[in-house]
Amino acid sequence: MERRVIVIAGPTCSGKTRLGINIAKRLNTEIISADSRQIYQHLSVGTAKPLQEELNEVKHHFIDELDPSENYNVSRFENEVFKIIATLSAHYKIPVVVGGSGLYIKAIVDGIIDEVDTDEDYRQQLLYERKNFGNEYLYEKLQSVDPEAASAMLPQNWKRVIRALEVYNLTGKSILHFHKNQNRESGYEFHQYGLKWEREVLYKNIEARVDEMIASGLVNEVKKILSMGYSKEINSLNTVGYKEIIAYLENEITLERAVELIKRNTRRFAKRQLTWFRRDERIKWFDINSVSDIEKIAGKIALKFT
Repeated sequence: MERRVIVIAGPTCSGKTRLGINIAKRLNTEIISADSRQIYQHLSVGTAKPLQEELNEVKHHFIDELDPSENYNVSRFENEVFKIIATLSAHYKIPVVVGGSGLYIKAIVDGIIDEVDTDEDYRQQLLYERKNFGNEYLYEKLQSVDPEAASAMLPQNWKRVIRALEVYNLTGKSILHFHKNQNRESGYEFHQYGLKWEREVLYKNIEARVDEMIASGLVNEVKKILSMGYSKEINSLNTVGYKEIIAYLENEITLERAVELIKRNTRRFAKRQLTWFRRDERIKWFDINSVSDIEKIAGKIALKFT
């Protein structure tokens, strides 16, 4: 039985998808997506899902599997992902995990445990504050008591922010303390890799992708999702790219402003992803100057597993 797992992690627009597919084709294996939004149906352009021809080339898991209204969390992901890893490993295939969701990657490599109970009264208080003061209010509250945890989250990930506040309120310790001090032996070896761009180049990649998303029909995608009866309040739409376009469709901002905000918020998201992943010294980073370098890097990685 194969006991190795390849993990391709890193910020958005760094070339993870292309690298993962290239490696998977070389090793004749399958890809496990560790992206908290690509798992939803209908959210394609705004989540930069692999193209259909790419999905045809290599089998992907956790892509287009859930209805947009369905709630999904990292604990469920952890339970489901190891069933797939075990199946692939039993057939002597090395799974290739690809994604930028730090918590999902951590769930695979280290595990996520819920050692701390919930405090329903305090949670209801936080929900009340969110409703009346917004996500930013809760995020600033977390920054004041647990800045390290806050640096690994975004304000719109309000459920994670609330959980982090709840853990701190109950224990006086950061939620990251419990993540770092868990001991789970999965029986697998995880080999983690990432692509390292110059910050300015990565930001240019982000801006080019956003322009491509608009040209590829992001506005129409959002219109279609809403026309299908989905509420703008569902968690899957509380995502960079979708929430800004929704604001445009509701005449709150212009399309030009929506595009500006998507670019800005994506850059901020990428910065937080980098902060998260660079804390993990087990990730081997490859310097990259252009997408043409990806095939060469894929060859180097795949060679280690043949």
